[in-house]
Amino acid sequence: MASILTTFTLSLLFLSHISAYILTQPTGFTVDLIHREHSPLSPFYNPSLTKFDRLHNTIYRSKLSSSSPNTIGSQLTYFFLQDYLMQLSIGTPPFTVLGVADTGSDLIWTQCYPCTNCFNQTSPFFNPKNSSTYNNIPCNNHKTCEAIDSSLTCGSATNFCQYVGYAYGDHSFTNGDLAVDSFTFGSTSQHPISVPNIKFGCGRNNSLKYFVNTSVSGIIGLGGGNLSLINQLKYLIHGKFSYCLVSIHDQPKTSKISLGRNAVVKGNDVVSTTMITRDDHFYLNLEKITVGGYSIEFKAKVEGNIVIDSGTTLTYIPSRKYRHLELKVKELVGEKPASEGADGLCYQKFEGRDRNYPKVTFHFTGADVDLPSEITFIEMSKDLECFTIRPTNDDAIFGNMSQMNLLVGYDLVKGEVSFKPTDCTKQ
Repeated sequence: MASILTTFTLSLLFLSHISAYILTQPTGFTVDLIHREHSPLSPFYNPSLTKFDRLHNTIYRSKLSSSSPNTIGSQLTYFFLQDYLMQLSIGTPPFTVLGVADTGSDLIWTQCYPCTNCFNQTSPFFNPKNSSTYNNIPCNNHKTCEAIDSSLTCGSATNFCQYVGYAYGDHSFTNGDLAVDSFTFGSTSQHPISVPNIKFGCGRNNSLKYFVNTSVSGIIGLGGGNLSLINQLKYLIHGKFSYCLVSIHDQPKTSKISLGRNAVVKGNDVVSTTMITRDDHFYLNLEKITVGGYSIEFKAKVEGNIVIDSGTTLTYIPSRKYRHLELKVKELVGEKPASEGADGLCYQKFEGRDRNYPKVTFHFTGADVDLPSEITFIEMSKDLECFTIRPTNDDAIFGNMSQMNLLVGYDLVKGEVSFKPTDCTKQ
């Protein structure tokens, strides 16, 4: 998943002692995002680790995922590592699940009981028999499933819609039944909100790399496909969602995602660019990158040449373009790197001395987005600072570190993404 929202961690907290408001009219609400490594709400959080240990783990997973084969399969996210988790509730009565938030795929799925072949999960499985509002989607004819999504098929034995071989770039996969049920979302400012008849996958044969032996039970697809949570809520949220990712320096402060009226990005310093939805991903047109007055031009062969993904940690650009960028950065810094190559471009950090790294600007069509030096070079240890842009031989990705302290708004109706510099700790 190269991962909306996205490779963008998300928390929608259901409060069991408060009755949920059933959402039938357009509205807006805001929920928390749980960072996999840095949030105390995450099942992966280890209080004994330093911030450098957690950052190293995040970057290490990013490097492993970016080296995964990128073959074209049924459904595929480019770099599935996903830094943010999402908590919501399924069914009646509501059953809480924790899923990986992925702006690079569309299917919402969770492991279900009974399960033929499931990965180890420390929390209970969702049991459809315990929900009074659960229903499998029947195959009235063989075209019913394909009309919902091309990855679906009609089950020969059950006559229900099923998905088979739904795979991701790191070889994670899920197979199961397509069903509908009520979803309940917690809100940071009001009662929980319940939405009926959300389509989701009840996984019976699943593998989820990097998330085994935790309470994570599946994936929350936030991409551009028909089955994504965003598209299923499209008319209730006016096709709008936004997120504000807290800087790595401000962790464990909580990031936020907003939907509907709460997702409007406005102000004099807002810039907007065209968004292209393709293969369930959100693409932008990157025209050039500038650093220290030097420009690196990008000519797109097709409309949309870079994926924007909240779930992918680093930013990746084509290797031949990266070489020009790295050479210019090294020239402007004017010092010998402590390391480069596979580990990225890094410089020695000296106590009491701040190095003035050059500002990097991504020029999307109609929107210039400045990346401050504290985002483009991060402390990997007490004495090492490393570049957060890396080369790739696959699709370019505008990752979440480059989006930190930006209010990023998606408008599916207008087909655009907006950026606004923001202190995300105050959202």
